[in-house]
This record gives sequence, C-alpha cells and structure tokens, in this order.
Amino acid sequence: MKLDTVACIDDLRRLAHRRVPADVMGYYESGSYSETTLRANERDLANVNIRQRVLAGAVNRDLTQNIIGVPAALPFALAPVGMSGLAYRDGEIAAARAAEKAGIPYTLSTLSICSIEDVAAAVTKPFWFQLYFMKDRGFIADLIARARAAHCSALVLTVDLQVLGQRHRDVHSGLTVPPRIHLKTVGRILSKPSWVANVLTGKRKTFGNVHGRIPGTENLASYRDWIGSQFDQALSWDDVAWIRERWPRKLIIKGILDVDDARIAARTGASAIVVSNHGGRQLDGAASSISMLPRIADAVGSDVEIMFDSGIRTGQDVFRALALGAKSCMIGRSYLYGLCAAGEAGVAKAIEIIAKELDVTMALAGVRTIDQISKSTLEN
Repeated sequence: MKLDTVACIDDLRRLAHRRVPADVMGYYESGSYSETTLRANERDLANVNIRQRVLAGAVNRDLTQNIIGVPAALPFALAPVGMSGLAYRDGEIAAARAAEKAGIPYTLSTLSICSIEDVAAAVTKPFWFQLYFMKDRGFIADLIARARAAHCSALVLTVDLQVLGQRHRDVHSGLTVPPRIHLKTVGRILSKPSWVANVLTGKRKTFGNVHGRIPGTENLASYRDWIGSQFDQALSWDDVAWIRERWPRKLIIKGILDVDDARIAARTGASAIVVSNHGGRQLDGAASSISMLPRIADAVGSDVEIMFDSGIRTGQDVFRALALGAKSCMIGRSYLYGLCAAGEAGVAKAIEIIAKELDVTMALAGVRTIDQISKSTLEN
C-alpha cells in the first residue's frame, strides 16, 4: 500500500506496523495495565451518534478555528509524543514541518529525540513546548528558558505523570524510556533494516533536550536512572504558580479529567486546559476522556478554553469532541502512525485524512462553521 491509496488512519497504522519494529510500535500504542481506559477512549467516542441533517445548505464550509487566540486552519493541534524521533529520522522536525504547512500547532515533547533548538531551526513559525514537571528545578527552569529563547508560543504543562503507569507491553519488550536493549530486542529491531538505516541517519540518537544538560547521563542506562528518579509525586498546584513566574506566555494545562481539578486549573490563569487521560497510559480504570468532557465543559467552559485529547482516530471523533464542549482537539497516535509510515509526508496525510473526514461530517450534519458544532448536532 502506498500513501496515495491510504484511505484512513487505520491504513496508516497498518503501514506503520510493516515498517517499524514491534517493540517500538508497542511503546507507541500501549496503555497502562489491562488497557481498559485505552480501549474505552475509542469505544466511547464511537458510541456518540452524530445527527444527520439533509437539505441544510451547508456549502462553503469553514474549518478554521482560533486556538488560544491564534488562528488555525483546522480545529486541532498535534499532541506531544515522546520519542517520536524513533518513528522516523528527525521525527519531531518532520511532524513540526507538516503541522506548519497545514497551518496548525505542533507540540514538542520534553522527551523528544530532536531538541527544542533543532526544531526551532527547522521551522519558520512558533511551536508549542510540552513540559513534564521534574524534581530537578534547575533543569526545568533551563527548559523553560530554552523554550522562551526558541520563541515557543505556548507551554503545555502535563500534570498527570507524577508516577508512571506500568505498561505491560513495554515491560515485555524492554522498550522503556529510555530503551533497555537486550538480545531479543536487537533481533526484532534488526528485522526492520530499512527502519534502522533511516533512524541512524537522524540528527540525534538520544534525548535532545536532556543530552549535555545533566551530568552523568552519558549513556542510555544513566538516562534511564535519571528519568526514573525525576517524577515528582509532591507536585501540587503551587508548582504551577512557580512555572507561571517563569513563563509569561500562554500556558496550557494537560491531563485534566475531574471537574474539581478543572475548576482549580481555570483559576491559575491558564489559557486552556486539555481534557485528557494521557491516552489511557496512566490510571487504568479511569473514565474515558470523552465521557468527562461535557461535565468539565459545563463546569468551566465559560472560564477557560477547553481542548480535548485521547482516542481521536477520525474526523468524526473531532466533530464529537467539539460538539461536547471542546473548542479544539489534540491528535497524538493518529499522526504518529503517519510519521512511522512515511515521515513528514505521512504526517501530512494523517492531517489531510482527519480534515477531510471532518469536512464531510460537517456537510452531512448540516453545519458550515466549527462554531456551529454543538450538542444539538448530536443525537440525544
């Protein structure tokens, strides 16, 4: 299958599995523990029925949306994905370029292979930077300063990773953060020689935002030990104020799944919150993101901008989230499949697929603009 015959995100997923080693794909696709919440994210989205309307005159549709006050060509952004430089050489740069060409925001992960500076040098417009709050405050302050120097327009603070939810697939394969390499892993990786050759030609082979910044992290084992020690279980809302002192630009708080937490987040002065359960990779047994979205939107939608994340695989899913209270969405695994399959061209294809599906859905639901998508466009 070639890109010009790809019809949907699942086609890109199949191409990704052909090209990328199973251990790497397992890391990208895994959820925590029994993956109950991972499955619920997609299932509950699919169970939201869209109201079909006819003869509604929905011509000249406009998919543009302002996201945190900035015009975007589509009502979604590319979410932060750790280690996406393992999907394809310079994967973060490829994804950032595809997003820029599509006119939507791109979010660089703290645990990226390409560094903040690498991505900034490769694009012409500001991107967003995602921050994990770690114990090493000096390192965090330095990351924030580097994001400011790179002209990042928004900081996406992930708040649902105080501890790491165990992902059984990663334990079985050894594909942790960073990877543990053993003989079985090597064998499976070498079964994809074109992927190996591709990734080895990339700018970096380690975490670009960490390398050279932390003493004693000269190899994968020391990286692993340092990262494993950095998750801060004492993280509190007071730490968000600490970040606000150092970040004068727009702040997005990602990982909100509770109405009370949403109310607190809205009081921090954040530009937006992201209703998300980390793609089902943290608390297994938590509610799906889409099931919590309407409650959170009803509670704080007039106080702070609402974004949605976790489980989006189609343009219909974007429509559903917008109808239930989100102003925009974040796309993660869907674009990552494109990146795994064909680099920048694959990411562009994923964006194109979701945009076209959203456009057709709007037409068949009888709406012309994103702002017209509401609960009234869903079946009760």
